[in-house]
Amino acid sequence: MGGILETFGLKLGPFLSQVIIILIVYAVLKKYAFGPVTKMLEARRERIAEGEENLTKIKSDLEQAEQKVQAMLDEANKDAERLISEARESAGAIGEKEKQKAISEAQKIMQNAEEAAKLEHERLLGELKRDFGRLVIDTTSKVTGKVLDDKDQKRINEETAGQVAL
Repeated sequence: MGGILETFGLKLGPFLSQVIIILIVYAVLKKYAFGPVTKMLEARRERIAEGEENLTKIKSDLEQAEQKVQAMLDEANKDAERLISEARESAGAIGEKEKQKAISEAQKIMQNAEEAAKLEHERLLGELKRDFGRLVIDTTSKVTGKVLDDKDQKRINEETAGQVAL
């Protein structure tokens, strides 16, 4: 064994001291560097999972809002049809002039109901886009660890609003 060490010019004392130094450096890095980095990565992983849960909740809220809007539209259409049928029945007795007036009024009511439902849908969609944009900004700032300035927030809101189209 001694012949091999001499052949390669390896001296046991300096070699062992270098091995000990490497082990000490590894132990220090493991305690002070690897641990905090692992904790930081786990915290980010948790924040991302939290953001995904929030996104799922927002999608659920959007579906509920769309169902409410559809229910409102259905009810408005049913009322309008009822009013039109009532107007047609009463118009037969009243005469042609009154019949036209009742149909016109029913159509106006139907238009107003549709406009109200459309406005409500647009309002709910606007709220959803705003909430979704806020969630994206919060999630982005949490994931990147960077505080977003107004310019970044505006850009992300515009991109998100463009992608959330119904």
